[in-house]
Amino acid sequence: MLGFEYGYSLADPSCLTIWEAQFGDVANGAQVYFDQFISSGESKWLRMSGLVCMLPHGYEGQGPEHSSARLERWLQLYAEQNMQIVYPSTPASLFHVLRRQLHRPFRKPLVLMTPKSLLRHKRCVSTLEDMGPNSGFHRILWENPPGPQDEAVERVVLSAGKVYYDLLAAREERGLDGKVALLRLEELAPFPEEPVAEELQRYPADARFVWCQEEPRNMGAWFFVAPRIENLMEAQGKTQRRLVYAGRKPSASPATGYHAQHEREQRQLVEDAFNL
Repeated sequence: MLGFEYGYSLADPSCLTIWEAQFGDVANGAQVYFDQFISSGESKWLRMSGLVCMLPHGYEGQGPEHSSARLERWLQLYAEQNMQIVYPSTPASLFHVLRRQLHRPFRKPLVLMTPKSLLRHKRCVSTLEDMGPNSGFHRILWENPPGPQDEAVERVVLSAGKVYYDLLAAREERGLDGKVALLRLEELAPFPEEPVAEELQRYPADARFVWCQEEPRNMGAWFFVAPRIENLMEAQGKTQRRLVYAGRKPSASPATGYHAQHEREQRQLVEDAFNL
């Protein structure tokens, strides 16, 4: 089916062609198409494709085969602007990135991480204004516009996707609204270097900078984003030289199959984001 949709995207580039997996790991069996065609077809054969692949991804306590779309694989395949890897955290982000797919005068494959729990999350909402005139896709989302309050920030936690809502709830519980800033990378590749640099520049040089993810350390976006963010920190003269990691420990399995263990791991990674 993925091969058919890829061919359809080549035959009709004006059509928004979407292949959606029931679970993210369904893409495992179709990996040869991603390797041989979708990620490299433009470089090898000069054939552009605007195929959209929606892969459910997010640690929701449903076990290994329902948790991971292997985000790290797509980031490893990324090079030379060959595709887009996006992990939207709001309805507006999803709307705009799909609209952008056809609005652009060129075509690039789009891989979307789409957590199922965000379909019904009470705080994952957007207004009509967020999708109306003078609105668009933002590769990084901040919470407040720049201002004097930025000088009071002691910790900056960067993340992608649904873990943001866990961090938001934890920050409110701890009463750290003015001391901890939360930044969301909506687009991971191409890496939004300039927007990230602008956001990091807002905060004090001695602030603590953390990357938080739900995936194990050997998976997810960690190995892709860490050196890029650290280069920006160094260029801006930040006191901290290495980005702090807050997430699950390295694991052979994408996730645990034991719900209680999942809950303990999730609480711990959020705790680490505020204390490491």
